[in-house]
Amino acid sequence: MSRLFGSVRSRATLGATLVVAVALITAGIAVVLSLRSNLTAEAGTRAERSARAVASELAAGTAYGDLSGLDGDDGPVQVLDEDGGLVAASEDLERISGTATAEVAPRPSAPGGEDDDSDGSGDGDSDDSDDSDGSGEDLEPGEIARETTFGSGSATIDGDAEDYRFAAVDVETRDRGRLTVYAGAPLSAEHSAVDTAQTAMLLGLPLLLGVVAGVTWTVTGRALRPVAGIRREMAAITASEDLARRVPEPATHDEIARLARTTNETLAALEASVERQRRFVADASHELRSPIASLRTQLEVAAAHPELLDLDGAVEDTVRLQRLAADLLLLARLDAGERPADARVDLAALAREEAAGRTGVTVDAEPAEVTGSRGQLGRALANLLDNAGRHARERVTVTVRREGARAVLGVADDGEGVPEADRERIFERFVRLDAARSRDDGGAGLGLAIARDVAVRHGGTLTAGSAPTGGALFELRLPLAGEG
Repeated sequence: MSRLFGSVRSRATLGATLVVAVALITAGIAVVLSLRSNLTAEAGTRAERSARAVASELAAGTAYGDLSGLDGDDGPVQVLDEDGGLVAASEDLERISGTATAEVAPRPSAPGGEDDDSDGSGDGDSDDSDDSDGSGEDLEPGEIARETTFGSGSATIDGDAEDYRFAAVDVETRDRGRLTVYAGAPLSAEHSAVDTAQTAMLLGLPLLLGVVAGVTWTVTGRALRPVAGIRREMAAITASEDLARRVPEPATHDEIARLARTTNETLAALEASVERQRRFVADASHELRSPIASLRTQLEVAAAHPELLDLDGAVEDTVRLQRLAADLLLLARLDAGERPADARVDLAALAREEAAGRTGVTVDAEPAEVTGSRGQLGRALANLLDNAGRHARERVTVTVRREGARAVLGVADDGEGVPEADRERIFERFVRLDAARSRDDGGAGLGLAIARDVAVRHGGTLTAGSAPTGGALFELRLPLAGEG
């Protein structure tokens, strides 16, 4: 059971069905209550009409036996005097409830259909009667009360028992005092309509909920079908470790299609990262092989013939090996996402410091402070100066200036420059444009890659362009301290 409702499809179907069920039940209850209220009010209107018709006859002086509403065709009728005694009732009335009295047989009346002295107008105080006996209005002889009171009950007429809505109306007669007329209208139509509505709802609710559940199950199944395909393909990619595979992208423009596209973009980025790491390891191994092999050869020769030891060559290979190991370590730390320090670094002072002792390097710098690692920024600048020194004919110029919210450090040489088509490729790792150049003269091809990675980690950029003297110009742009 937990597995069944652990799926999005099952939960969506259950949720939609429950929401519709609550809405339908609430609406059904409201409809039934409204229907019952309207039909009950309609029955009350009919009962009031009958009661006022009888009251009109009484106000006109009609004898009890001549009242037209006592035939029982329109419902039970009772006429009570101000003492609550029954003085007139419908024919064949056998039982009644919901009125002021349960009596069904009228009191004996005087000849002519009039009450005897005990049932006359008398001096009784009608104000003592309760609300069910009338409105308590002060009425003139022959006047009918404006207010009507209502109640519900039942009655049996000629053996037929039924529920009724009763209306009570007071009337002030000229010779019989105040009388109260009770007339009832049957509630059979109300009961029938309510029962029919309830039956229809009880039968239709499960059917409608079944339709809602089926439609929701089908729609969610079709909507989530691409997700199942994505999951299967991701499982296959995980099992095969083949990052060149891609998940299927549905031809829709919904969230699932965007999820598939994002997943493929992530796979592409992961594939590129893994491929970059593989190339990095392969290139690093290749670069390390040469100095290690050279150093080993020299040591083996020295072991057999000490007089043939090339000490300067051994030291040079060792230094080159040390630099390459340092470069690889720094790249590994940058790839791992190491955040630079938050120290303030004056690029002008850093430029003068790195340029000191280098032949042919001039510095034209204004103070410009940035936030970051002095060691990493110094390493980036040193790599740019090394690269410029290898390609310059005579002169290398270092400039530092402020440009808006950025500090711009430029390193220009007067060499042959970098072809426009190669100005991005030179920042790739282990890339050397001059294939004929020896490794000893050209380095391992990591200096510019390290410089750009340092720039990116510090929130800046490093680009290559043309210098005014015709050589290469490298510009490092970094946010000024406190400027973001």
